[in-house]
Formats: sequence, C-alpha cells, structure tokens
Amino acid sequence: MAGRTGAQHLGDALKALGTEVVFGLPGVHNLPLWEALAETGIRIIGVRHEQTAGYAADGYARATGKLGVALVTTGPGAANTLGAVGEAMASAAPVLVIATDIPFTLKRPGVVRGVLHETSDQQAMFAPVTKAGFTVHRADQIGTTVHRAARLALMPQTGPVYLGIPTDYLRETTEASGPPKPLAERVLDLPDLARAADLLSQARRPLIWAGGGALRSEAGEAIGKLAERLAAPVITTFAARGLLPLDHPCLAPNPVHAPEVGELWDEADVVLAIGTDFDGLMTQNWLMPAPPKLIAVNVDAFDAAKNYKPDITLVGDARRVVESLRPASRAGLDELTVRLGSIGRRVRQRIRTEEPQAADFLSTLEEVLPEPAMLVTDMCVAGYWIGGFHRVRAPRKLAYPMGWGTLGYGFPASLGAAATGSGRVVCVTGDGGFLYAVGDLATLAEEQLPVTVVVVDDGGYGMLRYDQDQEGLPHRGVDWDSPDFVGLARSFGVHADRVSGFGRAFRRLLSEFIESDEPNVLVVRAKLKPPVNTSPRWPRKPR
Repeated sequence: MAGRTGAQHLGDALKALGTEVVFGLPGVHNLPLWEALAETGIRIIGVRHEQTAGYAADGYARATGKLGVALVTTGPGAANTLGAVGEAMASAAPVLVIATDIPFTLKRPGVVRGVLHETSDQQAMFAPVTKAGFTVHRADQIGTTVHRAARLALMPQTGPVYLGIPTDYLRETTEASGPPKPLAERVLDLPDLARAADLLSQARRPLIWAGGGALRSEAGEAIGKLAERLAAPVITTFAARGLLPLDHPCLAPNPVHAPEVGELWDEADVVLAIGTDFDGLMTQNWLMPAPPKLIAVNVDAFDAAKNYKPDITLVGDARRVVESLRPASRAGLDELTVRLGSIGRRVRQRIRTEEPQAADFLSTLEEVLPEPAMLVTDMCVAGYWIGGFHRVRAPRKLAYPMGWGTLGYGFPASLGAAATGSGRVVCVTGDGGFLYAVGDLATLAEEQLPVTVVVVDDGGYGMLRYDQDQEGLPHRGVDWDSPDFVGLARSFGVHADRVSGFGRAFRRLLSEFIESDEPNVLVVRAKLKPPVNTSPRWPRKPR
C-alpha cells in the first residue's frame, strides 16, 4: 500500500493488529488520526478527559486480554494519562498509549522553545510507569513501530507501552512498511521441573498461591487439575479472582487476610506460587511468614524472588509450566473440600456479625448479577469488600485497581469493559471516585454503553474518615455535602435513581437496572466499615 499518510499507516497497523476500538480525546495535533481511524472501521469512543482514555483502555484490556488503545494529544493531554498508565503498569494491563508530540521541524535539541504543548522529553514522562517507550523519528517508521509497541505490551509480563509521534509526520505521505518479523516461540526448557515435582510429592501440606500471571496465561484449568492431584488449597490474589470455578473442591475462600484463610498459609510446608510477586497488599506488607519451601513459577526470575526467596524458580508461561509438572498424587481431597467449606461458612458468619450491611451488599451482588456480567470497582470501601469477598464466577469478570491503588479508576474503566460488547458491566464506586470522571456520563449516554453505575455515597472519603477515627483525629478534608448525583446523571440523559442502604429496595432496583438495555446510575446512601483486607484492619501486626 503506497502513498499513504503517516496517520493512515497508523490506522492500517492497528487494523492489522485486530484492534476493534480505541478511546481518545481529540486535540489540535492529533486530528489526522481521527480521520484515518474512521477510514479503517475501528470504533472510536471519544471521552471527556485523557485519564478516562487510559482507564477505559485498561478496562477493555482486563476484560478481554487484548490490547487496549488510548489516543491522546501532545503535552498536557499526554500527561493527563499518567495516573491511569501507572495503574495499568502495576496491574499488568496491556495498554498502548499513542500520543502526538510537537512537530519534528520545530524541535531544537536540548532547547524548550515554547512550542504549543512542548515538553523537554515527553517520552521520559512515561518511563517510570511503562514497560517501554518509543518515539517515531521518521514518518515511514510509524506502522512498524506500532507493531513493535503493541507486541511488547502483549508480551508477558504484559503492561503499558508509550508511543509518541511528532504531529507533522501524520500528514506526511510515505511508502508502506511491513510489520516486524514475529519473535520465535520460546522453547520450554526447565531442568528444575523434576526437582519441583519431587518437592511437591513429598509435601505434607502443600498450598498453591495463584496471582494475576496465572489468570493472564489462562492457567486456571491446569492449576485446578494440579490442585486436585495434590489435594492442595488454592489461594487467589486480587488479580486472580475467578481463576477457578466457584465449585472447585480446592478453591480457598478469599481473602487470605481473613484469619481463617490465613491459617492455610501458616501451616503449609511447601507453597507453589504461580504468576505472583507477593506484593504488600496481599501479604500485609510481608508480615505473612516466608514458607518453609517455596517454588515460584514466573516469566521473570527477578520478579519471582524480590519479596520471598524461592527454593526453586521455574521461568516460563504459567499454564505451560503447570501442565508440565508431574508430582505424585496425594490423598485427602475430600477432607480438604470439607475443611474449605467450613472456613467459608466461618468467614461469611464473621461478615454477617461484624458488618451486616456488607453481608447484604455481597449477597445481593451474588444473587442479581447475571452470568456474563463483569464487575469493575473503584478505590472505595464498597470496592474493598468486593475485591476481598465477592465470589467471582469466571476469569476477567472483576477489575479491581489494587495494583497502584488509583482513586477514580472504576467508572472510566467500566466504559472500556462495556465497549467489548460482552454484556452488562456493573461499576461500584464511591462518591469521591465517581467525581473524578463524572463528565464522562456524556460518553456513557452518547455511546449507550451497557453500564450500571452504583455510587455508594457516604458523604466523603469513607476510608480516610475511618483512618482518622482510628487515630483519634478530627475529620479534616474527608466530609462534604454530596451533589445531587441523580439529577446530575439525568442532566446527561442517563436514567438514575436513589436508595438508602443495601436492603430490599437496593436489591429490587439493582436487579431492574441490570436487566435494562440502557446505561443507568443507582445512588446508594450508606456507610460501610472497611473489611479486613484493608491495611488498618490487617490482622497481622509488626512485632
């Protein structure tokens, strides 16, 4: 394909990569991209803030495992995505941020001349929150560089990649260049497989700890079979919720922060850690003791060993490695299943006793959510309850921003998840987080995305209010008079209603809203106490 503009080459490359939708905000520098993408048939969802473009691309990526694409303009437009890109990096979401840069012809090395939107080094802004960055230096490099950047974003461990394009290259006409040659598939060569299998065979109380890498590699079935073979409980991290079916006989109730579940870790003599780095949020800042023996499966040996030192490290794709493990079978599966059922009942009873509103909330979600629905939560108390205790039915049915912990993630990420066309998305957000992207109610209305937004309005930052109460401090900066969220949503043309608490009225309205074909907003006036998986309530304390 000859005689195409740089913008058209970018559109051609995204189309060749199978891109179906991009999220973006137009700016004076990137307008040619909007024209070029319209020619390709790729769906362009315009948003009201660049951070929303980043979060929506993240939500799309988590829902599908495919590349999420955010299209933004130069300087401040690019900079506005950084919080969202940081969350994608911490949660290993494959996102490609395509940002224009000032015209190459106006650049002068080492000098910031004052060109509109100019920065000294735009790519460098993204370095701490991306896997890598690319800046195109000739118009004929655009197509090839798009392929390279996308391939890197999707390569395990997945994550965000930045691509910068000087705006004058978008209109320049050049010859087409083909995609780079694909990388040769890595041959699995793990001499320690036999040692790992022997160690698991000798274990008296083995345990499997599965993280986001296990989910992203689609290792659930292999892990489930291995767990049954070993009669080993499987603890899943926040990023791995839904890895195993809810009725799997080895699935431990979540989260590990609950003392009843934490006992499984404490008594294990061999832990098989799959696709995890044992971050501080899951380990209560590493107050969980290191296991007597640890086998780590990870695509990155350094990542596998940075927090707990493995005795054996198996570097490779989680599914392929687990399928290659052949430990001896152990008895005790029936006893394990009975025990895990007992633990689950004790955890649910603890919630019912300590926070009955949370128990009502969780039971309603379990009852009314249809099978294909996806839950997207924000950094809010209700979201923490979901991240810790909601029973996720399948992989990629929960997006929870506990990688970087970015407030304001939930609503814009739900737009991206809904753009996949795979069914209703339910977003649970607090009043504070919702206000970060409330302008994108316009996007929700224009695109008629199948999203139900549940805004839990506790009149402020409920988690921070709890922190101040715990320290005996007065409330400062955490309380406010909430706006009329119902009226606000309706002003954008989005159906909305309100309810108090999580009782029968909430259950009825949420069920009606989820069954609707239209986007809607349900405002719930309620205050929840934080769950045990939030740091002020962690049961493990420094000695």
